[in-house]
Amino acid sequence: MYYSMTGYAKEVLDLPEKQITVEIKSLNSKTTDISIRIPQYYKEKEIEIRKMLSEKLLRGKIDFFITVDLADNYTDIVFNKEVIENYSGQLKDIVVSQGLNFNEDIFRALLILPNVYKREKEELGDEEWNELKKAIFNAIEKLMEFRKKEGENLEKQIIADLNDIEKLLQKVDDYEQERIGIIKERLEKHLSTLEAEYDKERLEQELIYYIEKIDISEEKTRLKSHINYFREISASNNITKGKKLTFVAQEIGREINTLGVKSAHKEIQKIVVMMKDHLERIKEQLANIL
Repeated sequence: MYYSMTGYAKEVLDLPEKQITVEIKSLNSKTTDISIRIPQYYKEKEIEIRKMLSEKLLRGKIDFFITVDLADNYTDIVFNKEVIENYSGQLKDIVVSQGLNFNEDIFRALLILPNVYKREKEELGDEEWNELKKAIFNAIEKLMEFRKKEGENLEKQIIADLNDIEKLLQKVDDYEQERIGIIKERLEKHLSTLEAEYDKERLEQELIYYIEKIDISEEKTRLKSHINYFREISASNNITKGKKLTFVAQEIGREINTLGVKSAHKEIQKIVVMMKDHLERIKEQLANIL
């Protein structure tokens, strides 16, 4: 089972005097990168929120938001008289110096300046925090469910490409005898052109070394082993497997490259090119796996 790093979730908490909206967005990232944007009123809980996100979401670029819409009858907000008087005094000086009147329009403009309003209750109550914490957990669960669905689609694509690599590997066997025959014919042709005397025993040793050097049986065996290991990791219950699968994909790529170099056969090299194409698609998809 795969989990994507991409996801979105939203949870709305309705309280008597306000509506709180929790949103989480997640994108792929090599590390855990958490950005939190919340009202000042909840800042005291930022560390706890960050811990909840990192423990549950594990990896990715995560953006967390809290927005609050107050009810029409909400009375917890009052004017900050000291701030208003400060703004008002400065504005009057500017208005008078410009020969203008301090009118209603200017006063309205004053009311949208920062910190003009304040809460009567400056501390977040336990009851509200407990309700908000539930909303955050619900949003996290929704995001993980989103990631799971995305991961299912990615897994289908990745395993399909892996199966194609395995099928292509089986096709290599179809050309193995032909490949050996071509190499043998090439060697015999070169030997027949030799006019000088040579040490037959030394030649046999060199030929054995050469044959071992171009033998691709080990690469085929290792490639099959890596493919099986990739499937084994994919089928495991671990939620985070993207990094391990990426490492195995790199090993698969190494064996495919060596197979192409050692094969010295145009049809096998065509197969290798097709294998690489499937592997590149796998690597692109793995970049988004948790």
